[in-house]
Amino acid sequence: MGLTSTNTTAYTPALLAELYRKELLENVLPFWLRHSRDNDHGGYFNCLNRDGSVFDTEKFMWLQAREVWTFATMYEAVSPRAEWLDMAEQGAAFILQHGRDEQGDWYFSLSREGRPLIQPYNIFSDCFAAMGLGALDKVSPGKGYAEVAETTFNNILRRRHNPKGIYNKQVPGSNNTKGFALPMILCNLALELEHILGKEKVDAFIPEVIHEVMDVFYKQELGLVVENLHVDGSLADSFDGRLLNPGHAVEAMWFIMDLGVRLNDPALIRKAVDIAIRELEYGWDSTYGGIFYFLDRKGLPVQQLEWDQKLWWVHLEALVAMAKGYQLTGDQRCFDWLVRLHEYTWSHFRDEEYGEWYAYLNRRGEVLLPLKGGKWKCCFHVPRALLNGWKTLEATAKNGFYSTPS
Repeated sequence: MGLTSTNTTAYTPALLAELYRKELLENVLPFWLRHSRDNDHGGYFNCLNRDGSVFDTEKFMWLQAREVWTFATMYEAVSPRAEWLDMAEQGAAFILQHGRDEQGDWYFSLSREGRPLIQPYNIFSDCFAAMGLGALDKVSPGKGYAEVAETTFNNILRRRHNPKGIYNKQVPGSNNTKGFALPMILCNLALELEHILGKEKVDAFIPEVIHEVMDVFYKQELGLVVENLHVDGSLADSFDGRLLNPGHAVEAMWFIMDLGVRLNDPALIRKAVDIAIRELEYGWDSTYGGIFYFLDRKGLPVQQLEWDQKLWWVHLEALVAMAKGYQLTGDQRCFDWLVRLHEYTWSHFRDEEYGEWYAYLNRRGEVLLPLKGGKWKCCFHVPRALLNGWKTLEATAKNGFYSTPS
């Protein structure tokens, strides 16, 4: 599964950085500004067709909060544009007014007007609510965003060993497993909220989540990250226990790289880079290109029928991981993979006619659904990846490779 067909000499970090900058500012963000804002009831329309027209008005809390994060972060990291801050604040106003139950847990979805539709069974609504409000507090402090973000973060920690609580469908005691998604998200969320939580609390928290990701869910004997384990950390021989999601693992590795920078730990960064490359080598479709969505670690049939689809976020998060890996280590393998991922994403996911990017391709790389936003896709992975790619590659072009502080 080598990179023999990719012409990396046609690209430079500076060239790619400029492409991502233009795509973010001239294509992706304008699409969401034009189409997603609900001027009548607040918040955002999540379900947008190819041309930006609304095809459903249900509002999903984790997606609402992700869009708050996106526009608040653009205001902080790119430019203090009033339209971006206004977009973030009106989204935050909607979720703060309607998004939580009496216990402070965040609903999964609401009606257009803000009436609860689906109970708060999904802890990732809480994760992204904390993340979005935390980002907004950085640029618009003193408005109560920090308090809700911190309370929500503490609720996440309280719920993390039984995330679904009363909404868990499993018979108690019948399925003693734990999932990778929450410790992986917490690696990123802790850094996102450090300005609220404080350095001391984050310092105490980071070793635990790094251990979970790098020593528990990453299995040295496999060279891969697994999605579900027995609660004692041992491998489970079941559909869920054999499940692999290469995109999830690679995304987690750039979170770990960020933690490695914060901790001044080159060995941790190096390990994350090596794991990310191994995941790409394992998950790459050598016949049609792109990264498989799900795989079974024993090569057995998976229960997810979408296992061979090519999803937008998987490839975009891998692109970020390789950009960061290259900047942090200078490893040429990272740049080779970055170019391969760039060529695949740019030619398959990007919609030149209507703007923004498609989400779902079949194995051959053909568009399955024309939507630009839905129950799972929103204004998040595409702009976040373009921002990270732009800023990381720009730094590489200007300053060379990362060196740890003396």
